[in-house]
Amino acid sequence: MRIVIAEDDPLLREGLALLLRAEGLDVVATTDNPADFLAAVDKYEPDTAVVDVRMPPTHTDEGIVAAVEARRRRPGLAVLVLSAYVEQAFATDLLGGGSARLGYLLKERVGRVDEFMEALNRVADGGTAIDPEVVAQLLTRTRADSGLERLSPRERDVLALMAQGLGNGAIAERLVVTDGAVHKHIRSIFAKLDLAPDDSADRRVTAVLRYLDEARR
Repeated sequence: MRIVIAEDDPLLREGLALLLRAEGLDVVATTDNPADFLAAVDKYEPDTAVVDVRMPPTHTDEGIVAAVEARRRRPGLAVLVLSAYVEQAFATDLLGGGSARLGYLLKERVGRVDEFMEALNRVADGGTAIDPEVVAQLLTRTRADSGLERLSPRERDVLALMAQGLGNGAIAERLVVTDGAVHKHIRSIFAKLDLAPDDSADRRVTAVLRYLDEARR
């Protein structure tokens, strides 16, 4: 896996590089601003990018804008975005073009090496990884008319794990239930959220985006 890191905090940037190299990954470039990050993506054609949300010059959404542009330039680029806080609007912007090969984690997760590496590998393998804290805050901030009030407590548990990017088998393991039970809960969730019976992966994305959209209103 060839990785580019974009992080303006030098300690975190170099710490990430050391961690990933210790895991046997190829960190081909580390950058501290959006312009150099995009130049590195063009030059090294990485498989994966780890990008901070807030970068120079304004420290607002430069990282998200750069991540979206990097995926436009290099379709299929896996991107794991790091943020110090839960910022639903930025997550919505990032996921708006589809959730495959995308992750959104709080920076505190980097210190939990096993969790961080699990999320990075999931994103690199084509999946989605959304920080559990992001999901938890979205579930508590959504409006009453979002449809979430129709869900049972167990369905909310299943949906929270879906939003983190876990597949049905992993959800079953976490909740200590059968795969069949998970399938049943997911079908019920889609019905209660009025999601059309199209491709299941698309409905998962729609459910996550609904959280993000409702939470920022």
